[in-house]
Amino acid sequence: MNLDNLKLKLRQTGQEHLLDFWDNLNDQERASLYKDLEKINFEEVNRFFARCQEQKGSEGKLDDILEPLPRELCGSILQTPEEQIKKYEKAGLVQISNGKVAVLLLAGGQGTRLGVNYPKGMYNVQLPSGKTLYQLQAERILKLEELSEKVTGKTASIPWYIMTSEATKEPTQVFFDKHDYFGLQKKNVVIFEQHTLPCMTFDGKILLEKQYKIAQAPDGNGGLYRALGTSNILEDMDARGIKHVHAYCVDNILVKLADPVFFGFCMEKGADCGAKVVQKASPTEAVGVVCKVNGHYQVVEYSEITTKTAERRNADGSLTFSAGNICNHYFTVDFLKAIVREHEDDLIHHVAKKKIPTIDNNGQPIKPTIPNGMKMEKFVFDVFAFARNFAVWDVIREDEFSPLKNAEGASKDTPTTSRLSLYRLHKKFVENAGGRFQLSNEKVNGKTNGHVEENEVSSNGSDNEDTPVIEVSPLVSYAGEGLREHVEGKTFIPPLTITMTTKGNILVKGQISSN
Repeated sequence: MNLDNLKLKLRQTGQEHLLDFWDNLNDQERASLYKDLEKINFEEVNRFFARCQEQKGSEGKLDDILEPLPRELCGSILQTPEEQIKKYEKAGLVQISNGKVAVLLLAGGQGTRLGVNYPKGMYNVQLPSGKTLYQLQAERILKLEELSEKVTGKTASIPWYIMTSEATKEPTQVFFDKHDYFGLQKKNVVIFEQHTLPCMTFDGKILLEKQYKIAQAPDGNGGLYRALGTSNILEDMDARGIKHVHAYCVDNILVKLADPVFFGFCMEKGADCGAKVVQKASPTEAVGVVCKVNGHYQVVEYSEITTKTAERRNADGSLTFSAGNICNHYFTVDFLKAIVREHEDDLIHHVAKKKIPTIDNNGQPIKPTIPNGMKMEKFVFDVFAFARNFAVWDVIREDEFSPLKNAEGASKDTPTTSRLSLYRLHKKFVENAGGRFQLSNEKVNGKTNGHVEENEVSSNGSDNEDTPVIEVSPLVSYAGEGLREHVEGKTFIPPLTITMTTKGNILVKGQISSN
């Protein structure tokens, strides 16, 4: 322990206050603080802070430099002929069966807003199966591997790279070990950790959480690119022969991992970077939009444009800036290499003003009631600006996007809205395969038979309706395929579950109407 060198480094970078309580600490606490301080590149942190301050000075509305996306970059699942969608799908499945596709999950977030102290991916939204977000996603990967083999006759795996944070890495690893990786091969689930950055005061001083502990936070989902480099993930992808990557956030219960249609579309466009989007529900919906700013592709937050621009419409009445960002992206491995090796330092940090637990001048703990500091975060989509060939695929919100962000009682994005979104999608699967439902209004024990009563607005905009309980295992169907022989011509009285047994048999569990 070279305390003199550390003191000099802190003095030179204006952070000498971090040792103010050194004399109060015992040996174990000193060792802990020293270890934390040794890991921090103070010159780099100060540079990040200075760039954030420069950005703050240039903040303002972007209306005058905003451009809509060029039509030639965009595709829509609703406006594309079924034959062409099938071609996209086959092209994507061929790449999967050739071992060229990987999935990259952004899973650094805790379930704090959900009222739990474990990773969001471990959350159970109370489906009949009791499956967590992690399990649903793992089983979609397994099903895709099966579907790709049926197309080409070749067996291949889809590696799943899971970026965690300091807080979520160990519990995530333990969870996957406990559940035997949900049927995936352990070698194909690669769990790695993003970096952290110190939390700062508004005048650039690093905050202490305790007398012997630095206040730190993950560096945002855009910390992905630094972590890809330092964790040797790109080298691992190269060794496996991966060429195409799907990146997404853990909290979307409807996410279509490695969607072969999306991959096929992006490949036909020759894209090195692509984004899935949904149409904004309203001009003022609080969601970022994918567009162009000063000639570069970018996600612009709703707070960065005026209401007048948000409400701007095309000649056909559609919103000009309508491409809602859902954190669902396509990258080539070559593009990721270029970002990591050439552009990672060009990605700016965004400031998140937060109420950060800290200590006062006497070393006593403080729980602030108003923001007292800032976290510096990069955003995963800021790499759009470096795309040479960008593509945007517009999908149906009700089919592909229902995020889980808030605890029960909030107005949207809750466990209930996520669960009901999945029920509605699976009802659509069954109906498209020729099944029907008899929805009874009869009350049983105060509840509608086979329904969940919804009293809050859901993520897809519906409210005050009864939603039948219908769950189709991802092991049975990825996107509604493979159900016809089990449901066609039958009328079911919910609840209905369609699952796969351990022997690989499909089990349809639900009452069939005699009418």
